[in-house]
Amino acid sequence: MTFCLDATIVKPDDNKNIENAIILLHGYGGDGKDISILSLNWKRHLPNTIFICPNGHEQCSVNPNGFQWFDLTKDDPKYILEESKKAEAILNKFIGEVKTRFNLNNEKIILSGFSQGCMMSINLGLTSEKEFNCIVGFSGKIINQNDLKLRQKVSTRTLLVHGDSDQVVSPNFLLEAKDFFLRNNIEIETHLIKNCDHHIPIEASSIALNYILKKI
Repeated sequence: MTFCLDATIVKPDDNKNIENAIILLHGYGGDGKDISILSLNWKRHLPNTIFICPNGHEQCSVNPNGFQWFDLTKDDPKYILEESKKAEAILNKFIGEVKTRFNLNNEKIILSGFSQGCMMSINLGLTSEKEFNCIVGFSGKIINQNDLKLRQKVSTRTLLVHGDSDQVVSPNFLLEAKDFFLRNNIEIETHLIKNCDHHIPIEASSIALNYILKKI
């Protein structure tokens, strides 16, 4: 079976049974191979987990060697929201294909992402028909709180990690997201990493791994 998005896939070692999947969504201008680096440390502790890292459906507007989930060259919130919803539709199709291919339900799937990929993970995880196991987001934000509030269907538990020195996506967005989750009675855990800019340091990766281990 082929997927609607090209993807880097890291399977369990020694042909172990696949019991869980972590779908990793890259940031703006990245690709599946970039974000799959997280699996190098995680897979040792998650022997029955498959890591699936799709490329965005569009070539990145500012980096033709990378991909995007939505265009950021226009500073127009309405346009960005519309484009992110197009990406949602494609990712929902992709997730459906993953579920069929590996015989998994939402409870066995973790949505994770960095920056723009984090934003997509939040929207996907809260607007689905059934809750996913959890959402693990790095350095992201809620794209549009009013829209998400209207479309929210489930309360997938969530971990958000952000650097306190992030100059690309302000750490203030972490606080705004936490407030949204609390107001809407969604289980939320947040961590602000000291002296960290817009990337995923080892500390953040370890926090995320420990969170995932508790959930599965």
